[in-house]
Amino acid sequence: MQFFIFIAFTLLVGVISFIATRKTDENSEDGYFLGGRSLTGPVIAGSLLLTNLSTEQLVGLNGSAFNEGVVVMAWETLAAIAMVVTAILLLPRYLKGGLTTIPQFLERRYDTMTKSITSGLFLSGYMLVLLPIVLYSGAIALMGMFELPTLLGMSESATLVITVVSIGLIGSIYAIFGGLKAVAVSDTVNAIGLFAGGLLIPVFGLVYLGDGSIMAGIEALYANDPSKFNAKGGPNSAIPFSTLFTGMVLVQLFYWGTNQAIIQRALAAKNLVEGQKGLIIAAFAKILGPIIVVLPGIIAYTLFGDTLTQADLSYGMLVNKVLPPVLLGFFAAVLFGAILSSFNSALNSSVTLFGLDIYKQFINKGATERQVVRAGKYFGIGLALFSMVIAPTIANAPEGLFGYLQEINGCYTIPILTIILVGYLTKYVPAIAAKIALLTGVILYSISQFILKDFVIIKGGEYPHYLHIMALLFLFNILLMLAIGKWYPRKEAYIQEYTKQVDITPWKPVKIYGIIIITIVISTYFIFS
Repeated sequence: MQFFIFIAFTLLVGVISFIATRKTDENSEDGYFLGGRSLTGPVIAGSLLLTNLSTEQLVGLNGSAFNEGVVVMAWETLAAIAMVVTAILLLPRYLKGGLTTIPQFLERRYDTMTKSITSGLFLSGYMLVLLPIVLYSGAIALMGMFELPTLLGMSESATLVITVVSIGLIGSIYAIFGGLKAVAVSDTVNAIGLFAGGLLIPVFGLVYLGDGSIMAGIEALYANDPSKFNAKGGPNSAIPFSTLFTGMVLVQLFYWGTNQAIIQRALAAKNLVEGQKGLIIAAFAKILGPIIVVLPGIIAYTLFGDTLTQADLSYGMLVNKVLPPVLLGFFAAVLFGAILSSFNSALNSSVTLFGLDIYKQFINKGATERQVVRAGKYFGIGLALFSMVIAPTIANAPEGLFGYLQEINGCYTIPILTIILVGYLTKYVPAIAAKIALLTGVILYSISQFILKDFVIIKGGEYPHYLHIMALLFLFNILLMLAIGKWYPRKEAYIQEYTKQVDITPWKPVKIYGIIIITIVISTYFIFS
C-alpha cells in the first residue's frame, strides 16, 4: 500500500505538469527558460519554497537543530527579510531590463567577460557542490527512512548508487525536457504535499512525547533542555548571534535575490505585481519554516538524546518513530518531490546559463532559439550524468551537511553579490573592477577557509566564523570596486533601459506586507530569547 501511494502521487504530479505545459512553446528561449513569462504569484511562491526546501533542509537543518536548537532558525526567518528586499528593490530592476539570467545584467553593466566568469562560477557551484549534495542527501534520506537496503536486498553502497541514479533520471526529465514551467508546476503541487506532510512530523512527534497531548509534548520538549529554545545560542554556537548582522544577511540576500536557481522563478513572472506577490507569499510561509525544518530536530533530540552518532540521521529516525505506517507512502512521495525540486531547479538554471551565456556567446553566436535550447538540453544531460557519478563519492561528507554546504558556497556567493549590488547602485564603476572583485573574492575566501583556518586551529587558536569572514571580504571588495571606480571610472554613466517585455507597475501593498513580515521576524527573536 505504501509503495502504491508513493507511485500514484508521483505520477499524479507528472500528469498535472504535462497538462499544464502542453501549450507552452518549449522551442523558444522565453518559453523554455522562463515558461513564456507567464507565472503567477502562487505558482512563483510554491516553486520558490520547494526549490529551497529539500533534503538539505529536512535532513541537514533538522540535524543542526538536533545539536543547536532554535538558533538555526536564522536560516529560515532571515530568508523572509531577504525576499522582501528582493521584491521591493531588486525584482523591479530585473524585470525592467527583461532579464533571463542574472549574468545578462552583468554583461550590460560591465562586459561580456564579467558575465562569462559569473556564469562559470554559478555552473561550477551547481556542478561540484549543489547538484551532487542534493542527490546524495536525498538518497540517504530515503534509504534511512524506508530501509531501502533491506527492502532491495542489496548493500548500502549499491543501494546508494541506484537511489542517486533514480532521483537524477527523473529530475532530469522534468528539468531538461519540460523546461521551467514544468519544474514550477510540479514544484507547486509538491509544495502543498510537502508542507502538509512536513507539518505532520512535528505534530505526531509532539503527540508521541505528550502521550496523546500536543501541549504536554511541548512542555516535555522544553523541560528536557530549555537551552534548545534560546534563539541567541551559546558562546560556542554554530551560528553566533552576531553573524545575523554580518554574513547571514549577505548569504540570504545572495540566495533569494541573485541566485539564478531561485530568482529565475520571479524572472518568469507575467508582470511585476505577480512577481512581488509570489515573493511576499513565500516570505510569509518562510516564517513558519522552522516548524518543519527546526522543531523536528529538537523533538528528535528529546527522543534519542545522545544515542545518535550522526545528527543528520535524526530526521529519518523521527519519521520512522512517530509517523503512522499508512502515511509513509504519501510522505515518501512528497519528500521525493522535494528532492527532485532542488535537483531539477538547479539543473534547469544550469541549462539556461550554458545555453544563453556560453553556447550562444562563444560557441555559436548565430544560433537560433531552437539551437540554443537544444544545446542547453545536451549540456543538461551531461551535467546530470556527471552529478550522478560524483554524488556517491561524498558518502563521507562531514557531519552537519547543511552548514558544510553553506560554507563551501561562500567561494562564489559573496563575489557575485558584490558586483551585482555595486553594478546597480553605481554608474561609473568599470568592468575591470568587477573582474578584480570576482578574482579576489574567490581566492581570498578559499585561502581563508581551506588554508589559514586549518593552520590556526592546528596551532590551538580560534578562527573567525565563516559568516564573519564573508562580511569582511564583502566590505573589502566593495571598497576595492569603489576605489577603482574613482581612479578609473567609465567614460559614460550606465543607464538601464526599460525593455517593456513585462509591465513593471508595482504591487501597491508590497511595502506594507514587507513591514509586517520584518516585524514578525524581529518579534520571533524576542520571544525565543
